This record gives sequence, C-alpha cells and structure tokens, in this order.
Amino acid sequence: MDRLRQRADFLAAANGPRMASPAFLVQSRARDDNGPVRVGFTVTKKVGTATERNRVRRRLRELVKRLDAASVRPHHDYVIVGRRAALDRGFETMFNDLRAALSRLERQTPKPSIPRPSGDTAGTKAPSRARE
Repeated sequence: MDRLRQRADFLAAANGPRMASPAFLVQSRARDDNGPVRVGFTVTKKVGTATERNRVRRRLRELVKRLDAASVRPHHDYVIVGRRAALDRGFETMFNDLRAALSRLERQTPKPSIPRPSGDTAGTKAPSRARE
C-alpha cells in the first residue's frame, strides 16, 4: 500500500463515506485509475502534544501494516484520522475496530448499477383489472 501525500487527496477522501471508531475515523474514496491502494494518516493538535500525536500516528501505521490485502478494496484511498483514545486503547481492539470499519465501508459503498433500457418495464406494477 502506498501513502497519501497530497492535500487534495486528503480533501477528496473527506467527501467520501466514513466510519467512526473510538480511536479513529476512517474516510474512503474510490478512484478511477488502476493504481494501488493508498492510505493517509492525520492527527490534529486537539489530540495532544507532538509526542502524543506521533505515538498515535505510529500506532495507526502499524495497524495498516498488519492488515491483509482482502480487507481493503482495490483502487481506493483511505484516510485514517487519529483520536486521543488511540493512546490508551488496546492494540488488538484497535485492529479489530479497523477491520470492522473497513468491512462496514465496503458494504456502505454503492456498487455501480447497470442502467436499464428505457422501454424496460421490469419492476413496475401492472395495472389492476376491474372486477366484474
């Protein structure tokens, strides 16, 4: 997995679907290109001092390193926003939270629908017949 570096990519992911956890927030965005999965990390100053923010960021990076490829969707960007609870939350619990958030995002992301031809009446209700 590659890293997100450009601010525009972070902003684009912020407009996509998101899932929250006590220790982090996961934002995602589908891309049209055939590039690899990219992940970005951000921790705001509200979380704490620079040392605490770096500790949260390191923990989040380690979580993503341990993910299997089946947990993430190809051609997607993910942004993980760290929260203060990531400092005290157990690592295994955070790992399970991340896997659950990614699976919920996968279910939430709409699949592309196949457009029906304009003359197709499938799924419409037939007119009712008058009783005699």
